Amino acid sequence: MNYDVIVIGAGPGGYVAAIRASQLGFKTAVIEKESLGGVCLNWGCIPTKALLKSAQVFEYAKHASDYGVMLDNPKADFNGMVKRSRGVADKMSKGVQFLMKKNKVDVIMGYGKIKAKGQVEVTATDGKATTYDCKHIIIATGARARALPNLPIDGKKVIGYREAMVLPTQPKSLIVVGSGAIGVEFAYFYNSIGTKVTIVEFLPNIVPVEDEDVSKELAKSFKKQGIEVMTNASVESVDISGAGVKATVKTATGNIVLEADIVLSAVGIVSNLENIGLEQVGVLTDKGRITVDAFSQTNVPGIYAIGDASPGQALAHVASKEAIVCAENIAYMEKKSTHKPEPIDYANVPGCTYCNPEVASVGMTEKAAKEAGYEIKVGKFPFVASGKAAAAGNTEGFVKVIYDAKYGEWLGTHMIGIGVTDMIAEAVLGRKLETTYKEVLNSIHPHPTLSEAVKEATAMAYGEATDI
Repeated sequence: MNYDVIVIGAGPGGYVAAIRASQLGFKTAVIEKESLGGVCLNWGCIPTKALLKSAQVFEYAKHASDYGVMLDNPKADFNGMVKRSRGVADKMSKGVQFLMKKNKVDVIMGYGKIKAKGQVEVTATDGKATTYDCKHIIIATGARARALPNLPIDGKKVIGYREAMVLPTQPKSLIVVGSGAIGVEFAYFYNSIGTKVTIVEFLPNIVPVEDEDVSKELAKSFKKQGIEVMTNASVESVDISGAGVKATVKTATGNIVLEADIVLSAVGIVSNLENIGLEQVGVLTDKGRITVDAFSQTNVPGIYAIGDASPGQALAHVASKEAIVCAENIAYMEKKSTHKPEPIDYANVPGCTYCNPEVASVGMTEKAAKEAGYEIKVGKFPFVASGKAAAAGNTEGFVKVIYDAKYGEWLGTHMIGIGVTDMIAEAVLGRKLETTYKEVLNSIHPHPTLSEAVKEATAMAYGEATDI
């Protein structure tokens, strides 16, 4: 069969690219070897948030008396939580199936591989291979958990994020190696339902890409919750010969041995670039990602790469935006559209971590702004001074804003606390519109809301705070 566009991979990059291409008038197919929605919908963003919501509800139940509600000895049903999470993921995946039909995208199940320029070979589960011709190929093959040589994942005692979501029984103890979003989200979840959790982080701070103030606040909160946090530490080896796992951890003061039921390896991801035909057609890669231009075009005309296969941030919302920009640029080149899309500003991409307290950020950290040579004004508003946070019974954390002292440019925003992953969009939009501190202060924020903290932090940066 002949197609205008074939997309390899149906995650949040792939399925969005296929839909947008079809909407723009291209005959489109998407190839998927496992489940529509990819890792995000089936094994990442969505099911983990379902687990985290279960943990949050359980925490509310344990502290119900603080809100004047009496509950008798609430218990966590681990298998029930896992079952709910899988149900949410299945429902979302079925939703993508509906979207494919609605947008007239052909779904081809099987393993996709570029056979030649303009040709994709799909191998079905029965081993039968079929070749499809097309004008444009979009690679959206995603990524998988990175496995360290000294921490091989066996799926039972040393696990990755997929196994962490569907363990048959709740472990009594867990070592989490790595403290990025995946690591701290699972650390929070398992600790909240009674598992003894230890985080081992190689760098000096947990969530190391975040502003240092946020990292320190999260570490303080986690320790208060009972999570052991070890920084400047690395797992050198694991012994799985016994009933559990013995992990040898290198610290500044020497090696120690930690024992646990399970070790979760959360040390990042690696792009799925093997055996998809890149070498055959000469597509260039660099540092494990496919080299692309601002519109996701590779060095080979007619072949594109988006999402975790390409160099941008490995985030679902980045993949989806890259998908739209890529499809719209193809339409522009093919004269199906007069609209040339705007390239993504990768310096204005929000990052969100859904542990408790939540973490959200966009733009420069304080350290990065200083290193870039800016004179800055910094404001920090603690949620302990927020009426809405006090009413919700959750006053941990703060909003921190960073402005250029000379022009008032909004350089960065860093949040930790209740609901901040929903609040960060204000800062993203403000920065996109080249907003200064004046527009933030002159925009009335509703009271009482958590969003007031953005305005209050800005007021503190400029010595105009009235509520603290």
